[in-house]
Amino acid sequence: MDWLGAAIDGPLVTIRALHFAATAMTAGALIFRAAVAEPALLSSPVATTVVRSQILLTAWIGLAVAAASGVVWFQLQAVSMSGLPFGEAMTSDVLSTVLNETQFGLVSKVRFVVAVILAACLAYDRLAQARWLALGSALGFIAAIAWTGHAGSTLGEMGNLHLAADALHLIAAAGWFGGLVPLALLLAAARRHQALAWRSLARDAAQRFSTLGLVSVGTLLATGIVNAWILVGSIHALIATGYGRLLMLKLVAFAIMLVFATINRFWLTPQLDFSPEHEPQLRALRQLTRNSVTEIALGLTIFAIVGVLGTLHPAIHGL
Repeated sequence: MDWLGAAIDGPLVTIRALHFAATAMTAGALIFRAAVAEPALLSSPVATTVVRSQILLTAWIGLAVAAASGVVWFQLQAVSMSGLPFGEAMTSDVLSTVLNETQFGLVSKVRFVVAVILAACLAYDRLAQARWLALGSALGFIAAIAWTGHAGSTLGEMGNLHLAADALHLIAAAGWFGGLVPLALLLAAARRHQALAWRSLARDAAQRFSTLGLVSVGTLLATGIVNAWILVGSIHALIATGYGRLLMLKLVAFAIMLVFATINRFWLTPQLDFSPEHEPQLRALRQLTRNSVTEIALGLTIFAIVGVLGTLHPAIHGL
């Protein structure tokens, strides 16, 4: 398959994108709980049970999809590394070689252990220690993806910088994209209940998420610049290569997400402030929910592009 001049492996790209999105949703839900939901619930305890259940369910679904897609990703990676057809690559010799003798296999084993720890923590989520360990495990689960891509093959001090930037980039993406899912669920619940306490919670959560979004965007921009400097290297490479053109498409989708985030922060969220009129708040809630869903769709588009970029030669090597 060819996309903007770049040949891609459709099944591998699809499963990578799905795995990245599911992992980000899991980590993002737990980041959202720690940075947004729990502080906001202090002033609206009536919504505690519903919101916590939504976040926990989101984390479980994300982890389940990440686990299933991770298995398929490992299988497709074995096919890619061995050069054999799928059926011939699914032998114990080939799979064992990939698992035990490649960096991808080592990272896969580490991430499997982390995923098991995360699942155990989610199962005992009523314990405060388990909730904090779940957050740490989720951050490690997504950050470790950096070692499976271009950053993992960059050597020396530059490689350390690349890995650090890529890991932070992934965590920041989880904080923004992954946090949008529980935010949209919370806003939808506030629309259904329509009580004053729920509207107060929605306003507080939207404001806190905007702050989280600012931190995430700042981190994404800083680490994205580092990654682009290492992988692209020049404006000419950005324009002249398939990798560079796909990266520009990713930046366009990112910019559109920023527009929606700006509208949410500076136009819609202030409309949730207490007022004698009920209908304007409901309209703002509806629009905030729609915008959050739109941002999720754009985030999925970005993950699809990232799935492609990870299978291509960097632009700096493409000239």
